Amino acid sequence: MFRKVLINRMKTGVPGLDRLLGGGLPESSFNIIAGKPGSGKTTLANQIMFGLAGPDCKAIYFTAMGESGLKMLRYQQQFSFFDFDKINHIIRFIDLSDDLLNGAYDNVFKRISKEIQNFSPRLVFVDSFRSLVEMVEMEHNSQASHSSLQRFIQQLAQQLAAWQATTFLIGEYNESNVNTETNPVISVADGILWLSQNLHRNSMVRKIQAIKMRGQDHTPGLHTFRINNHGLRIFPRAVLPPEIEKEKNDNTPFSSDKRLNMGVPGLDEMMGGGLPAGYSLLLVGPSGSGKTVLATEFLAEGVRRGENGVIAAFEKSPRQLLSHKLHTLLKDETVGVINTRSLDLSIDETLYDLIDMIEKLKAKRVVLDSLSGFELALAPEFREDYRESLYRMISVLTAMGITVLMTAEVEDRYTDLRFSAYGNAFLADAIILQRYIEIGGQFKRAMSVVKVRGSAHSKDIRLFDIDGDDIQIGPPLSQYEGILSGHPTLPRLDWHTPGDVP
Repeated sequence: MFRKVLINRMKTGVPGLDRLLGGGLPESSFNIIAGKPGSGKTTLANQIMFGLAGPDCKAIYFTAMGESGLKMLRYQQQFSFFDFDKINHIIRFIDLSDDLLNGAYDNVFKRISKEIQNFSPRLVFVDSFRSLVEMVEMEHNSQASHSSLQRFIQQLAQQLAAWQATTFLIGEYNESNVNTETNPVISVADGILWLSQNLHRNSMVRKIQAIKMRGQDHTPGLHTFRINNHGLRIFPRAVLPPEIEKEKNDNTPFSSDKRLNMGVPGLDEMMGGGLPAGYSLLLVGPSGSGKTVLATEFLAEGVRRGENGVIAAFEKSPRQLLSHKLHTLLKDETVGVINTRSLDLSIDETLYDLIDMIEKLKAKRVVLDSLSGFELALAPEFREDYRESLYRMISVLTAMGITVLMTAEVEDRYTDLRFSAYGNAFLADAIILQRYIEIGGQFKRAMSVVKVRGSAHSKDIRLFDIDGDDIQIGPPLSQYEGILSGHPTLPRLDWHTPGDVP
């Protein structure tokens, strides 16, 4: 009778990688880290090694002809994950250059076997394996070298499995090399991580893909990542939760019994009792109409009720956002600010940062200010599927029980009514529209609730004013006399009254 074998998954410590792999790296697996020069292969390998290595998990890093061990160490020690205390007694670096120059695969295999037997590592890295292969191929004809390579790979894989080592071959491969029929290295691999970097106009975008990962459910597709002083930071692609996919397919109506107060007297009444929890609200208006002020009131009201919040700023810097009220919230650490003004963002990167801060603050409310600024901050490559990716991002947040307020700027044309310059109204469960209207020779601000899905709401257009950090909503416009309307089919608002409106 056979027993089910459970394979332990090793936590790499690389932000986002374990989630992409489906929980971590399978123990005693045979893996390839591949990609073009400069894509981050060696940095990822070192980051994994230093993250996993310890007294009970020693590691050997073999370097071939691609880059000398001393040169590699010189640059890798610039990253924060590099730990000098682990060198030699926990992590060893071995240079295979002399073995390659003096012989073929047999010499290399003997050297690798000897070092592993003496040190008993649980992690083994060979970098660059592609250089090792090319060196031997230069010394032999292609048919003989292919046969020798296949025998070498099989021997190495079997031997390392017997030693219960988790192995990584690092190599400079391109798409034509990743063919299991012609490349024996690829055929025996348990896992393949593919790294790439693409230049689109002036924007550099790095991506990683788990092409293969035996025995576990990894996240398919391409995922963006960045390299900073801490190494790689991976942002797994947003995937809709099953319940959202079900709702999308069978049109199951969403309902929420809990209502959130907006923090503006009179607005909850206009919305039919407040904003249902877990809804996405689109707040639309021209520049200066008060969108950020209302968003701040939304966050402040949440804090008063024990619901922390997060604001992602895509247009203004955190310093520009610091009204007295928001400054107090930030100081008390009840609201977190994500400064996303750096260019070449991806939606997955933004979602990763949001979820990280949401979990840190146990937040229930999120503000995205604004969607128009967000699109401009994205790398050009991601703007093509912006609407679909944004839909997935909002769906993931609301599926977590987060209530999302999004602001969007539209030009006030007076002759037409639009809810988004970028066609984002489909994202929203609720829509609030802010406008300017002309009354008594002055511009006045007006607000109306356009939509609250599954709920009755006021149809009134109401004037409002901003007093410092507070919004004050006035009576409906229907109470004023002398209102002239334009074409009956257009929302034309040429309002005039005999005097100033209070």
